Amino acid sequence: MDTPPTLLVIAHGSRDPRHAATVSALCARVRALRPGLRVEVGYLDFNAPAVPRVLERLSAEGVRDVVALPLLLTRAFHAKSDIPAVLREATSRLPQLTVHQADVLGPSALLTAALERRLEEAGLRPGDRRSTGVVLAAAGSSDPEAIAVIAETAREWRRTSGWCAVRPAFASASLPRTADAVRALRADGAARVAVAPYVIAPGRLPDRIAHGAREAGADVLAPVLGPAPELARLLLRRYDEAAPAPDALLRLPALIA
Repeated sequence: MDTPPTLLVIAHGSRDPRHAATVSALCARVRALRPGLRVEVGYLDFNAPAVPRVLERLSAEGVRDVVALPLLLTRAFHAKSDIPAVLREATSRLPQLTVHQADVLGPSALLTAALERRLEEAGLRPGDRRSTGVVLAAAGSSDPEAIAVIAETAREWRRTSGWCAVRPAFASASLPRTADAVRALRADGAARVAVAPYVIAPGRLPDRIAHGAREAGADVLAPVLGPAPELARLLLRRYDEAAPAPDALLRLPALIA
């Protein structure tokens, strides 16, 4: 059986130690879903190992194919410019290594399923849907495409979920802020307001989302997506889409997970 391409998960990184711990837990879940797949992590900033160092080590060990998967929910600066530049620079020095860049994670029904899981864990029940407005609280971006994707995700989630409303909000770069979205839902008559952080790992911006939720008196604040099983399955889906001729036997565990 041919060795499948190594999966390199590219995370942003953070000074907050919870960030790297969450990324590690998510990758451990991916490994459990796909025995035989080598999964590595590299960071763009703050944490080690940096992406170029991981690629250098893989090349030195004889790895020839890598799928580089951005741990990002939308296509913004990091996915469009930063990560491709890092990969180009590294592979120009490592000509024996072929790197295939996978797509970002969102949008995906698996992400909204993970959001639903986190809201349920925070205490919401199916009978709460018609009286509950949800704030889809993202990190924020100056990229119009990324903002439009978040807005469309909120609309689609509302259409398919039964929540009385779903409104986007942002922790930085864009408006409205989380607290303003909570107040707007309350003013529109939502009996209960829940904040669903649309972020993968804890850090400065997720803390800002939580602060806004508390400031505005949200009834429910869900945890970040973290190592949700739906997120792990989505990583494998993006890997499979980018990997050249993946082995069907190695794909099977993720398909039935």
